[in-house]
Amino acid sequence: MGGPSQDPSPDQPREGATGGPGGPSGGYGDRLPVVIVGGLHSDARRTTVERLLRAVPGSVALHHDLATAAEGTVRRTVRDAGGVLDTGEAPLVNDCACCALREDLVPELERLAAGRTCRLAVVELWDSVEPKAMAEVVTACGGTELALTGVITAVEPALLLPYLGCGDDLAEAGLAAAASDQRTVADTWARQLEYPPVLAIAPGEEEGDASDLALLAQLHPTARQVAVDAPGELAAAALAGFDVEAAAARQHPACALLPQEADADGVGTLVWHRDRPFHPARLYAALEDLTCAAARSRGRFWLADRPDTLLSWDAAGGALCVENAGPWLAALPDAAWELVPPVRRAAAALDWHPEHGDRAQHLVFTSPGLDRDGLTSLLESCLLTDEEYAGGPEAWKRLAPAFDELLDPVP
Repeated sequence: MGGPSQDPSPDQPREGATGGPGGPSGGYGDRLPVVIVGGLHSDARRTTVERLLRAVPGSVALHHDLATAAEGTVRRTVRDAGGVLDTGEAPLVNDCACCALREDLVPELERLAAGRTCRLAVVELWDSVEPKAMAEVVTACGGTELALTGVITAVEPALLLPYLGCGDDLAEAGLAAAASDQRTVADTWARQLEYPPVLAIAPGEEEGDASDLALLAQLHPTARQVAVDAPGELAAAALAGFDVEAAAARQHPACALLPQEADADGVGTLVWHRDRPFHPARLYAALEDLTCAAARSRGRFWLADRPDTLLSWDAAGGALCVENAGPWLAALPDAAWELVPPVRRAAAALDWHPEHGDRAQHLVFTSPGLDRDGLTSLLESCLLTDEEYAGGPEAWKRLAPAFDELLDPVP
C-alpha cells in the first residue's frame, strides 16, 4: 500500500488504508476514499482541511456554504491545494439548507470518483452540520463508488469550554441549517466533539492551557488526538477507516461509551451509577441544579413511574434534553431479544441486576471545578427512599407523574 506521502499518477488506481473498520481487508479498491472534517471552530476546521490537501497530493476538498440559505441556495466550492477548481449552487430542499447538502453531496462525490484523478475527497462540513448525519448519508448512498475512511472534528482548545457553555440557539448565532433548527451552540458542539474517533488539534490565537486539554481528554477519552502540524499522522487518520454503525452505537443512550472517572488539572468527571429508580417529582425539581452543575452531562436513567422506559440525559450549555429512548431490554419479551443488536445486549449485560434487569442510573458529569460531593448528594436525594422502594413497582407507578410535559408533549 502506498503511504500518504507518495503521489500516484492519475492513471494509477486509488489506494486506501488496509484492515480498517471502514473498508475490506484488501483496501478500498476502485472506491474513492472520503474523509469528513467538521466542527464549529471554523478556523481550526479550515486549517485541518488545508493540511490534508497538502499532505495527500491529488486530494480535493468539497465544501457547501449554508450561509447563503436565506437567498434560497447552498453554495458549493471544490478546491485542491492550489486553489478553487469549481463552484456551483444547489437549491434548498423543503426550505432546509442541510437537506440541500444531503441531496448534493453524494452526486458531487460520485462525480469526483468518476474522474479517477482524485486520490482523497475531503468533505469540509459547514459550521453547524453534524458529522453523524453526513457520515450516514455517504455510507448509505455512496454505493460502490465511495468509501468513508475517516471522520474528524477540528478543535481549537482555547475555544472548547466557551462553545460548550454557550446556550444560544444556532439561529441567534446565525448558524441554523433550517428555519425549524432549534439546536443550541453547546449541544451541537458536544455532538460534533463526541462522535468522531479523531480530533484534529489546531492551536489558535489564544493558547489552550492544561485545563482545556484535560477537559477535551475527559469528554472524549477514546478519541485519537492529532496535531494539525503533523501532516503525516493527519493523513493516516483520514485513511484509517470508519465504521458508521459502531460510531452510532457509541452515541446511542442504551449503549453509549461514556467517559470514566477522572480528575486532572482542575477538571473532573463524575460517573454516577445506581440501580434504584428516581422519584419523578424530586428529580424534576432538581433538574435545573443538575443541568448547571457541569459543563457537560449525559447518560441514561429510569423513573419509578415509568419502569419500562429507558430515558436519555443530554445536557450542555445550561440546557437539558430528556428523551424516551425506547424500552429497557428487561421490559421486552424474550423473543424480541433476537432483534436487538449484539452491542446493545452486551451493554445490558454489564448493568444487569437480578431484580431490575438492565434498568439503571448511569449519568456522567464533566466540568472544571466539579463539585463531586454536592452533585452526588443531590442525585442521591432524588432516588426513592427505603420506604418508597419497599412499596414495589405497583406502588411506584402510582406516584404523581412529573415528566409528562417533557416526554409526552401535547401535539
